Amino acid sequence: MQFYRKKYIIAVLLGLALGIALVTGGILAYNSIYPDAAARAGSEQNETSNSTPSGILPTDIPEIVEKVGDAVVYIETVSESSSSSDPFFNDPFFRYFFGDSFGFRTTPRVSRGIGTGFIINPKGYIITNEHVINNATEVTVTVIGFDEPFKATVVGKDFNLDLAVLKIDSSKKLPYIELGNSDEMRVGDWVIAIGNPYRLDHTVTVGVISAKGRPVTIPDQSTGKQRVYKDLIQTDAAINPGNSGGPLISLDGKVIGINTAVNAQAQGIGFAIPINTAKEVLDELITTGSVTRPFIGVLLQDVTKDLADYFGLEKPKGSIIADVVSNSPAEKAGLQRGDVILKINDTDIKNSNDVSNVVSKSKINDKLVMLILRNGQTQYVTVVVGKQS
Repeated sequence: MQFYRKKYIIAVLLGLALGIALVTGGILAYNSIYPDAAARAGSEQNETSNSTPSGILPTDIPEIVEKVGDAVVYIETVSESSSSSDPFFNDPFFRYFFGDSFGFRTTPRVSRGIGTGFIINPKGYIITNEHVINNATEVTVTVIGFDEPFKATVVGKDFNLDLAVLKIDSSKKLPYIELGNSDEMRVGDWVIAIGNPYRLDHTVTVGVISAKGRPVTIPDQSTGKQRVYKDLIQTDAAINPGNSGGPLISLDGKVIGINTAVNAQAQGIGFAIPINTAKEVLDELITTGSVTRPFIGVLLQDVTKDLADYFGLEKPKGSIIADVVSNSPAEKAGLQRGDVILKINDTDIKNSNDVSNVVSKSKINDKLVMLILRNGQTQYVTVVVGKQS
């Protein structure tokens, strides 16, 4: 019995030794035939270990923030308005009937605001939101690494785009951040927001681009108007009061958006103005202080099915002129209320937005050849684009 057990153990050991020899020989033979295979396998393994798996937070965010963070500035504003010491004088009906004849004493009311901006070049130009500095009588900018805040000058601003350009002067070198290309960003790309929410300076939040091209309308309490944004970037990076005007940054360390609004009724829904929108008007804001917009002077209405039947159109397409502004380019060209715009230059008009888009992309003094329907007959009218006052 003992003899057979020893014999069995020897047979197992010989089998293992033979197996190891065969495997080792096979590996040596493979490497001799394919000498680069091992190196390639090692390289692939390293590449796999160095890549960021899908859905995992990128690891270079601290380096990006460290590189560009100093260019993000803290903005404080002061605005003043007069208020009466007598409550009756503040009543609009009382003031309408009696005016200022009673000479009630008024006292200035000072309000302060905060926001964020970012320096875009060594000359000290800063981009922020227009609503951050709207009605401000004094604007100060705090830059990391500088002992005292700077007095800032408002170089240019535009209500419709909610953009403003400030300028500070310094004898020392100022940090700045490069502008990227928002058109190249995709839904799902990682982004970084830096700002001063609730006076907590230089707060960093991270998220992804949730959507592009979002239209949003926000009431502006200071003016009573509505800010109509047509092409916002939506992100789930946290954006709160005080973040307004701060940069939305891509993973290559460039600004691709200007943080401007948050949906208070939802979690993880913030908005930013695409940086390409700002780049289109930046030079004009710096040189002239405002944005000049093309203008023809018509109020428009979409063609519904009923209106299409009324005008004798086969399909509900085109845009009806509901009214013409007095002394406008449209009036000078002979356009009338009730005309239906069917085509402008080479663009077929499906609705009123098509007309607005063509006009907005035009330049002052451009000629727009319109095909219109009037009294059942088509005709051409040439409108010279003017400047909106």
